[in-house]
Amino acid sequence: MVTFLPTRPGRLADVPSFERGIGGAESNVACVLARAGHTTRWVSRVGADGFGKHLTERIGSYGVDVSAVQRDAARPTGIYFRTAGDRATDAHEVAYYRAGSAASAMAVENVDLAAVRSGRVLHLSGITAALSDDCLALLRTLTAPGPGRPLVSFDVNHRVTLWNGQDPAAVLLELACGGDLVFVGEDEAEAAWGITGGAAAIRAALPEPRALVVKQGARGATLFERAEDSLQARHGGPPCSSEAENSGEFEDEREARYGAPGEEPPGTGQEGATTRRPPTVAVPARDTVTFVPSLHVDVVAPVGAGDAFAAGFLSATLRGLPAKDRLRHGHLMAAAALTVPGDLAAPPGREHADRLAALDDDAWETLRLGPGWTEAVDQAVDRAEEEVRTP
Repeated sequence: MVTFLPTRPGRLADVPSFERGIGGAESNVACVLARAGHTTRWVSRVGADGFGKHLTERIGSYGVDVSAVQRDAARPTGIYFRTAGDRATDAHEVAYYRAGSAASAMAVENVDLAAVRSGRVLHLSGITAALSDDCLALLRTLTAPGPGRPLVSFDVNHRVTLWNGQDPAAVLLELACGGDLVFVGEDEAEAAWGITGGAAAIRAALPEPRALVVKQGARGATLFERAEDSLQARHGGPPCSSEAENSGEFEDEREARYGAPGEEPPGTGQEGATTRRPPTVAVPARDTVTFVPSLHVDVVAPVGAGDAFAAGFLSATLRGLPAKDRLRHGHLMAAAALTVPGDLAAPPGREHADRLAALDDDAWETLRLGPGWTEAVDQAVDRAEEEVRTP
């Protein structure tokens, strides 16, 4: 979607002008991954209007394949306005204009599913599920086990204002259960599911994904990963087969405990949705747990960091890096986003990021990054041979 960023701090009612930019969780991730040297495709719908043209041209300029983006002559391109404040504060305001947008008309029947599933990783967001019933049905299809499914990455991205007063707890939990790799913030888990007690409590409530990344704000991030089925082992290194490995046992277990995809899980009415799976269950014994503290960052604008973190983590996963490095690359990409005014920032060059990710623990914890830090060294990207061949 097209974003409008305020030219100065203040309430939306008081800001006199805005600068046009691009945004959207999935497209942000695609843009950062493309700039980091990976081959990416963005599949969506935009209006047959100036905003839609701007959006596809700008996203394409990052190196993202936009050939599967459809243009809708009957619906407009979605837009949103925001203030300059931190999303976590009461002063932050967001005005979405996405109801009836072209993207909200995405459906199983009109999206090129072959294009969507053509990569090694498919990244999805809970934001899309909030746009319409058709969008939710599409995400349920894409997160369902089946032949040819790539690794499914799902970012919960809980946005209260998009759900129009509905309780999204059960829907977001259902979609997260279907992901191979899930990103969620501690604050999101509490707001959506009523889960408190930290990262381990979230993993106890969400044991299905092979890997779970819990973002803990300024403290850092924790990765829970099944030791014998790591994403690094399955999706790092040489390109994987287009036939994804799927587990019938996984599907049966999920349906037995939470109902089939699209079905209301047992005991998940509006009153019990946030407490239906108490966070007192033990963390899966097979997990390896890795924590990496956040960096010290001189923040320019506190937006876009979550998408950038996901892109950094996915990039490192595709490169076959170990858990600690994957989290560090996530933090570095997030730091790049935090030190620019908009949602997107030029990522650090691969060699630069690798050098920082390889710092010892003391140096990492004392590192401080400010505006312009990604331009400190040559930005040339060393695109790995296997990524050139990745659709």
